[in-house]
Amino acid sequence: MTEQSRLIRRHPDELLVGLVSVSDRASSGVYKDEGIPALQGWFTQALTVAPQFATRLIPDEAPVISATLIQLVDESGCDLVLTTGGTGPARRDVTPEATLAVATREMPGFGEQMRQISLRFVPTAILSRQVAVIRETADHAALIINLPGQPNAIRETLEGLKDAGGKTLVPGIFAAVPYCIDLIGGPYVETREEVVKSFRPKSAIRARGT
Repeated sequence: MTEQSRLIRRHPDELLVGLVSVSDRASSGVYKDEGIPALQGWFTQALTVAPQFATRLIPDEAPVISATLIQLVDESGCDLVLTTGGTGPARRDVTPEATLAVATREMPGFGEQMRQISLRFVPTAILSRQVAVIRETADHAALIINLPGQPNAIRETLEGLKDAGGKTLVPGIFAAVPYCIDLIGGPYVETREEVVKSFRPKSAIRARGT
């Protein structure tokens, strides 16, 4: 590990986020990647303390994906790593396999909820193979989640679905992410409730100003 490769937390509550866009065509310059900019914009709006990002644009190659995830967690020190793309049934869609290959533990509830959200829009959501896992080292742990590739689907997956009055119909997956980060030893992350309301048990809620 080198000093240059590791992100330096500028605030105790700053979330270190790795963003990985998996796409043969975007990584080769055929078209502009939209996943990473969409995620950066969403996080800037959603969190009360702006996160620090490490971004990667890579092809649909399982060894490259796995190596990138390992580098972002083990070397850069990311608390959360989100991938976009490569989660369908096509032969080149290998992101789930590459993610599972670097996992310490699986977190199946995230994939289940992502498909529940997407099924509100398209029946082909059942073809999605997104997974979430924990990767642990001797002194660090991170949550890794596979997300869809389209900006609208990314936002819906993270925020969930609301009715016209703002009432939550289906919770987004990010509601559970801050508490998960707590449990694996990461920073205390707070969200802006108008974007997504995070959930913690009462015993885990920190008093304001502490």
